[in-house]
Amino acid sequence: MTVHPELIARVDVEGARYPTLMDKGIIITGGGSGIGASLVEHFADQGAKVGFIERDAGAAAQNAEDVARRTGNRPSYRVADLRDIEALRQCITELAEEVGPVRILVNNAGNDDRMPLEEVTPNYWDDRFATNLRHQFFAAQSVIGGMAKSGGGSIINMGSISWMRGAPGLIFYTAAKSAVMGMTKSLAREVGDRNIRVNSIAPGWVLTERQVERAKRIYQGKFTEYLEAQCIKEHLLPPDIARMALWLAADDSRLVTAQTFIVDGGVV
Repeated sequence: MTVHPELIARVDVEGARYPTLMDKGIIITGGGSGIGASLVEHFADQGAKVGFIERDAGAAAQNAEDVARRTGNRPSYRVADLRDIEALRQCITELAEEVGPVRILVNNAGNDDRMPLEEVTPNYWDDRFATNLRHQFFAAQSVIGGMAKSGGGSIINMGSISWMRGAPGLIFYTAAKSAVMGMTKSLAREVGDRNIRVNSIAPGWVLTERQVERAKRIYQGKFTEYLEAQCIKEHLLPPDIARMALWLAADDSRLVTAQTFIVDGGVV
């Protein structure tokens, strides 16, 4: 199966426009590739002031250049490993100075590497939770004060349907992603009186370049099998997730909070 890069990274020029996103300050974690890169591009295309954090310096620089070329709106970025909470906090402080008051946070960064159950160690378990859950809370904690002073905002956490399906081989990932849903609901309750909305997105199997290459290497039959499990027989691409995030960030969803939105083509 061939998935063309231009499909993975495309801006959907036919999609909805959200005037309330114009000039809004937004920070996206894991914005250098995959779903994160598409999020950066889609928000930049809406005229938002976008800052993103990425661990891979080369990917960050390349995506910033690509987005500037495609949209005419150059995002700011910082390079950091989000397992380092102090580095995360510093990046958010610096980006807030560049994009203005942060009114939107998209906690996108994560990693779904696999490991056999018998080989998981306590250190690896803790590392996977630091990679897929912990930074989401501390990123939210870092922006809530500024959001409240600016009149409110929207926090979007990235979950996954993998835990809903009981996906094997990554129990440390599914445990962390199931916790995203609980964290989202509790955080929404705590900050709602500050006019801050908190929601999460649970994607299905999205054909990022990384996912495509891994499936080709390990088991090419996954493309057919997963599509058969979907109600709609079309593979998910990063822009399908980005479009949901745009709506959740915009004032169009002003009374939507404490919810998880499944975008999976109808698998679960």
